[in-house]
Amino acid sequence: MNYLRGFIPWIVFAAVGSAHWQWGALAALVAGGYLFAMDRKRGLSADALILEQSTIAFFGVLSVIAFAAPDSALRGYGGALATGWLALTAWATLAVRKPFTTGIAKRQAPREVWTNPVFLRINVVLTSVWALAFTLTATALAVIDAESLGTTASIAVQVAGFAIPAIVTAQYPERARRAAVQKGA
Repeated sequence: MNYLRGFIPWIVFAAVGSAHWQWGALAALVAGGYLFAMDRKRGLSADALILEQSTIAFFGVLSVIAFAAPDSALRGYGGALATGWLALTAWATLAVRKPFTTGIAKRQAPREVWTNPVFLRINVVLTSVWALAFTLTATALAVIDAESLGTTASIAVQVAGFAIPAIVTAQYPERARRAAVQKGA
């Protein structure tokens, strides 16, 4: 569940931002900055912290907007914007062939497997799953916000949008490794 650590700022934003979006954005920025600093202090390279850097960038900009224009129309779309940003981050890391899940996986996997085609393929699949989930979640949240469908619908979509890819992330790598062993890869 180490991969969930990177989502702590987003969870903070969802929890605090639902009542006070300025403070939610700032709290998420602080949480993201703290986690990034701790990871760098532990010796993790910047390229292993793509999600964390993206988080800081998003919440830095959102904090400025939220405090400069607290009544901005963006306020009502915070969840959709945040999840949309995660989708863009995930798709961009796939486009440049550096899936964001690779940096997270390298924290747990021994260095000798980092260039293994199975390890690399697992991370492409996992990042693709997260990218698709973020895209669908952001779209659903935008519709929920635009149609004023309420907090219950929003929470249900957000929980599903994180739970489903989290389950895939927890289960898929071992299945893929077993399949590779059976194929002789």
